This record gives sequence, structure tokens and C-alpha cells, in this order.
Amino acid sequence: MAEYDGLLSVLTVTAASFCLENGAVTVMSFSRANVIILLLLLAFTAPVFGQGKTDVIVMKNGDRMTCEIKSLDGGVLHVKLDYIDGTVAVDWSKVARIESNQLFVIRTERGSVYTGKLNTVDAVGAEPVKIEVAVAAGNKVEVERSDVVTIEPTHNRVWRRFSGEISAGATYSKGNQSTQYNLHTSLDYTADRWAAGADYNSTLSSNSSSSTTERNQFTGNVKHLMPWKNYFYAGSVGFLQSSEQGIDLQTTIGGGLGRYFKNTNRTKLSGTAGLAFQRTKYSDSTTGLTASENQAAVLLAADFRFFRFKKTNLQLSTTLLPSISEPGRYYFKVNQKFYVKLYKDITWNLSFYGSWDNRPPNGLPGSDYGTSTGLGWSFGDK
Repeated sequence: MAEYDGLLSVLTVTAASFCLENGAVTVMSFSRANVIILLLLLAFTAPVFGQGKTDVIVMKNGDRMTCEIKSLDGGVLHVKLDYIDGTVAVDWSKVARIESNQLFVIRTERGSVYTGKLNTVDAVGAEPVKIEVAVAAGNKVEVERSDVVTIEPTHNRVWRRFSGEISAGATYSKGNQSTQYNLHTSLDYTADRWAAGADYNSTLSSNSSSSTTERNQFTGNVKHLMPWKNYFYAGSVGFLQSSEQGIDLQTTIGGGLGRYFKNTNRTKLSGTAGLAFQRTKYSDSTTGLTASENQAAVLLAADFRFFRFKKTNLQLSTTLLPSISEPGRYYFKVNQKFYVKLYKDITWNLSFYGSWDNRPPNGLPGSDYGTSTGLGWSFGDK
């Protein structure tokens, strides 16, 4: 339990832009200082710990590499070599043999999860390549290489299980003196049957003909695999501030049951259904409107990810909240990210964000959406 206490502490600090005041959650002002603190926080809470380059990979064409295995994700095996700067991307489908004394979490397409060291079973004739996982002393499990979806290093120390990314961008137009800044950070934690993550997105837009608008969103989630393969239960908490929609702070807490409908080296698709509670505080400076609303809602969420070897990564997350307290009212949120790898751990990304309410308070817009682009950097085992 100590490691989960540490995890909760990190997620709490990551959400440091929010505070508890007079028994109610309120949002603090978002300043550039907060952004800098968040960047430093994520950089220092996810250091890269080298394990030593003693792993062995043999390719189908006979090439042999002594390396350090970092991870397998999206059909790409990431390794580090002594004589190469940075991480090398290897096509997982072309690996014939793998040997490592590191401790890994291995997930399969059928939903099974194992923790152990890796070896390869000698194949006879045209038999498929099988990976042997030493889950305990004298206890080994064999899985076909094509069924392995992810390989992630794990450790007894909680800090070695973190990974994440930071991306930022800016645009400027002289014509109407418009500027836009955007920031995205994420932090992920992986154990054998647990997974947790935190995301923070911020955009700031201004131009000479209108007032400055800002949008800040923080989301934290935890998943735990159930005994039934590919099923999990999940919990989430989210905070949203949108000057466009007059939302000072919208707090959403939800949970439910989920299932991976597709989980391969190229595509991941999961859905979650449950219940949620949402509290929204509105404030509109132009009309003087201030209001608070509490809503109980059904939670319907979907997460889609598509990978293409080495170069691209598409992520799409959507959440639909049909209100129980006010039948006929719907809340919808979407976050989409498209990454293109430029060099080593540097990526170019294009993002789309949006939130909709079909029955907003009188005088307030029912939607806020936009796009952003920028450069990113991944750290840890990403």
C-alpha cells in the first residue's frame, strides 16, 4: 500500500493548481508561474533509471543486439544501445528471440497480465515464436509473440514506474495582434493489474479586438483489471475551467465498469459505463450572472488509440454525460491528439479539444472548442 500512497501524493501535487477552500473545491488562478512549476514537477517526478544494457535481441535476419529493453507499445520495441545516442525503435514482428533478466509487466491481446523476466522458447520448424515469462521461481508461462501487446519495465520502487510527456506551442498573427499559447502534460503509472494517469491541458488566446480567453483542464484516472479478461473497473476525477463558457470550475467525479474491445499492437479501443456527479460554478462578467449547479449523470466514455510503426500515434478520448437530474440535458467532452515523431524523443503534435452543453445557463455559450499544435518531449519509458 505504501507505493499507492506515493502515487496518490504525486497525483495530488500534479493537481496543485486546484485547492480546497471553505469546504468546497475552488480553482486557483492559472499563471505562467504555475505552468513553469508543473513542467519542473513532471520533469523531476519521472526520472529515467537505467537498468544496464545486458538484454539480448535477435532479429529474424540474424542480427543480434545487446541492449537495454525500454518498452513495447504500438508494435514498436524501444531499446537503448551503448554505442547509439537515444532510443532505437525495433519492429516487434521481426524479433526472433529476446532475453532479459529485467522485471517486466506483459499484457496480451486476450487480456492476460504477467509480471516476470523474459526468454524465448526455441521454435521447431514453422511454429510461431513464443515468449517465456518467468513469473516466479520454477513457474513459467509461454505466450505467442504475436499475442503480446505491451511490455513495460516495472520495479519494487514506485518512482521507477512513471513515464509521461510534455508538449507546448505558440502562434502569433500581426494582423489582429492575436496570440495563442498551449501546454499539455501527462504522467502515467503502471503496475501489474493497476494503471493510473494524470493529464493537464491549458490554452490561452488573446487578440486586439476581443478579451483574453483561457481554458484549463485536469483529468486523473485509475484502472484495475478484473478477473475476467479484458474487463476493468475505473474511477476518474476532472476539473475544467473555461472563460468562453463562463465556467469558473466544473468538477466531475465518476466511476464504472469498462472493457477492452480491441487491444492489439496497432489498435486499442475501450469503453466505460457508469455513474458520475458533476458540480459547476458559473460566472459571466458581461451579464453579472453567477450560478452553481449539481448534476447526477450516466457516464459513457470511450478511448481509441491507433499506432503506426515508429512514426505516428493517434489518441481520441470522448465522454458523454446524459443528466439524470435534468433529463434531456447532455454534456460531451472530447480530447484528440495526433503525434508525429521527429527525432528521438521529440514529437510534433496536433490536438483538438472541446466541451459541449445543450442546455447552458441563459446568456452563456454552450460550447468551447479549438485546436493547437506544438513540439513535445517524452520521458521515462515512453
